[in-house]
Amino acid sequence: MINFDKLNTLKQQLDEHRPFPSEVVANLHEDLVLRWTYHSNAIEGNTLTLKETKVALEGITVGGKTLREHFEAINHRDAIAYVEAIAEKKEPFSLHMIRTLHSLILKNIDDEHAGVWRRFNVTIAGAEYTPSDALHVPQLMEEFAHWHEDTGKSLHPVELAVRTHTDFVKIHPFTDGNGRTARLLMNLDLMRSGFPAVVLPVENRLDYYDSLDAAHVHGDYSRILDLIGGLAEQAFSSYFKALKIK
Repeated sequence: MINFDKLNTLKQQLDEHRPFPSEVVANLHEDLVLRWTYHSNAIEGNTLTLKETKVALEGITVGGKTLREHFEAINHRDAIAYVEAIAEKKEPFSLHMIRTLHSLILKNIDDEHAGVWRRFNVTIAGAEYTPSDALHVPQLMEEFAHWHEDTGKSLHPVELAVRTHTDFVKIHPFTDGNGRTARLLMNLDLMRSGFPAVVLPVENRLDYYDSLDAAHVHGDYSRILDLIGGLAEQAFSSYFKALKIK
């Protein structure tokens, strides 16, 4: 079960050591961007390995891999930078922000649908639930953004992040790139509140999908809360190790 008190205690411990040394920040950031990009893309079927993702982010083409896979790595890195800028500037959560973020995800991959609400109905392979009717997407996204800035602000930051991610995926507002966008929005919520970003390992993909189904079909958010809550606790460890916090 997710332990909000423990999460608050970990954050308080970390906050006591701010501001962090610049060299620590740089090292942790490079590692985060690489792992976040690799795992988030791998969940969606990208076949670049962790080391190949690192090479692709350095601008080197990996033999035997598609151009799309290279763009997915580069685009995701750029999307992280955008999310970080939004968090730092404390810009409001908005539909414009979401569509801009999605445009970065699909840049040079599917420019026609980048940042555009889907216009047709879709099914998710292997999922029990069916995403919302395309006709309802604009209104559902309006309600989603309003909920986030109204009711959502009363939730613990980690719970808000999980709900943002889960409810966004349920609407499935874009033709492609919804999972990556959802995980970026989740970490935007975390970073805006001073929590470390969470990296959802591709090895947890089955549990991740089952947890989302439980929330979407049965309204049971406990499994996805426990999964992300545990990862949120783990996310502090790299900071504590680098800063020598016991």
